[in-house]
Amino acid sequence: MYNRYPFSPYANQYMNTYHQMYPFVHMPQYSDNQPYAAVRRQAIRGQATWTNGGPVTECGLPWSTNEYMTVAVGEHTPFKCGDTLKVKNLSVAGEREVIVTVVDQVAGYPSNRINLHRRAFEALGANPSIGVINVEITPHPQLELEKWGKYLLEVTQVAYPNYQVTDYQMIEQTEVSPTQTKEIFEFALQSSEEQIKVRGTVIYNPKTDRVIAFDIKEV
Repeated sequence: MYNRYPFSPYANQYMNTYHQMYPFVHMPQYSDNQPYAAVRRQAIRGQATWTNGGPVTECGLPWSTNEYMTVAVGEHTPFKCGDTLKVKNLSVAGEREVIVTVVDQVAGYPSNRINLHRRAFEALGANPSIGVINVEITPHPQLELEKWGKYLLEVTQVAYPNYQVTDYQMIEQTEVSPTQTKEIFEFALQSSEEQIKVRGTVIYNPKTDRVIAFDIKEV
């Protein structure tokens, strides 16, 4: 697991003491009446540490995925490799959020504790010297189903390297013809200076699952 490569010492420093440090944190309880599918749609309050990542991950996905807006989760969480999570920093005034992709696992981490790539940690307005911050974690199962939305999210993140995608919504899905389907998504982006909205459009062949055309533009 994470012993394969160096990462922030803060991830270990607070490992056994975060309950005493943050007594308000809610640990979700799973039961037969609350299946994982339902839990995965709920917001969870917890903590985030940071890491510089490494060359190997449990998911086989590089930490550079989605312009380093990536995260590792505990081994026994409802989140799986490739899932998309919205993370909000609760330790600063105002809303600082990022959308990150799960690329690895951390042995011993509970379900409400995550390890962000340093760039994602900093994108939340957090100084790495702090080591750990309070966060709210919201799964985005819709984006997992809308694979073209996830595709456009990654394209948008690459096209706007000084911005972080903080939210999204599907605007339209249209069957142009039997071999052409159009989907439109709108993304909210945040930089250190401003917020903007970007609209992404993809046209694909539903029979072959191939992209015919796509574009992104500010709105």
